[in-house]
Amino acid sequence: MAKTARPAKRMRRADIATAFERLAAADPEPQTELNYTTPYTLLVAVVLSAQATDVGVNRATPGLFARADTPAKMVALGEAEVTELIRSIGLYRTKARNVVALSQRLLDEHDGEVPRDRTALQALPGVGRKTANVVLNVAFGEPTIAVDTHIFRVGNRTGMAPGKTPDAVEAGLEKVVPDAYRRHAHHWLILHGRYICTARRPRCPDCTIADLCGYRDKTPA
Repeated sequence: MAKTARPAKRMRRADIATAFERLAAADPEPQTELNYTTPYTLLVAVVLSAQATDVGVNRATPGLFARADTPAKMVALGEAEVTELIRSIGLYRTKARNVVALSQRLLDEHDGEVPRDRTALQALPGVGRKTANVVLNVAFGEPTIAVDTHIFRVGNRTGMAPGKTPDAVEAGLEKVVPDAYRRHAHHWLILHGRYICTARRPRCPDCTIADLCGYRDKTPA
């Protein structure tokens, strides 16, 4: 029988502040790994990234954005053409439908511009809270934290912000991330989860915050 991971010890606030200080020192200006040029192309890329990897999305979007990098061009391109251009991405039919529909909504309701407003963003087809948070953070510099599978894992495994749902982890992080680090917290945590605090075998010996982390079953050196 597989060993069940023990619940993490909750990290102290002072240790959380130190953790972000170290993450910031290692990567002062973290960036999204999705390729984009405008708030609109970012929005489309994030919608396409649901249940897909950034690498996979980045393979598909150059061809798509070469044909349609504005809402008007995307609507003109049409669902059938968008579908063909993103066939390599999971759930491509649904995503093509959503991309065209949200583009039409942007034209109809926002003069073709991506709104800097969570409620307006989440009203768009295919846009949930996580997608809205990414757009607000990356495109507009808002201190939002979009909890994906990596941040959900890091929040729970480290004891930084334990929670049974992404919303619970987000709420926990909102309470404990120091204000000075809120702007980039999303990217520090997602990159940490993607490359260090990995799902199957976390790279604890290479982790700059291992001594602060509440994970009880650390990978040995």
